[in-house]
Amino acid sequence: MKIEDLKKDAEKDHIPIMLDGGLQFLLDFIQKHEIKEILELGTAVGYSAINMALLDPLISVDTIEKDKERYLKACENVKRAGLEKQIRLIFDQIERVELTKCYDLIFVDAAKAQYRRYLEHFLKNLKGDGYMIFDNMNFHGLVKDPSLTHNRNTKMLVKKIASFQHYVQEDERFDIMMKEDIGDGILILRRKK
Repeated sequence: MKIEDLKKDAEKDHIPIMLDGGLQFLLDFIQKHEIKEILELGTAVGYSAINMALLDPLISVDTIEKDKERYLKACENVKRAGLEKQIRLIFDQIERVELTKCYDLIFVDAAKAQYRRYLEHFLKNLKGDGYMIFDNMNFHGLVKDPSLTHNRNTKMLVKKIASFQHYVQEDERFDIMMKEDIGDGILILRRKK
């Protein structure tokens, strides 16, 4: 299986996957920080999990997906990529999953309105020197300029993303770095030493 084919299939089926710039940043970040244990919230069809696992045979990814159809497609894609030993897929509502393992990186690319809840729920699973990375912090430019949409639900979602950004910026527990110009906006969070 070629990763480009997986990307084309996802785009054709309107499955949201990471933008190229955001994905490249994530992969470079993983290599630079020698990250090996990853938890991903929001598998979709396995595109980013497969990309992360392909970086290094020592990388392991646990990834959670709540949508049955996407989960089954991700299982198929992981198997076709020959990465069953590196990628563990979990089918469940993200907020219901309880894990005991601790991770070098928790990558969040799921329900944007739940980012604060996911942060608090999985913080116990982040190693002391680990990172959390949140995708879609710009949400197609709408966070900076909500007037670009007239859809009520989208406006509410954008408001929640902006509220989450404010929440982590004010939170004394974390050092944060915002990369607005990468992909669809990436937020990196690390516990203060």
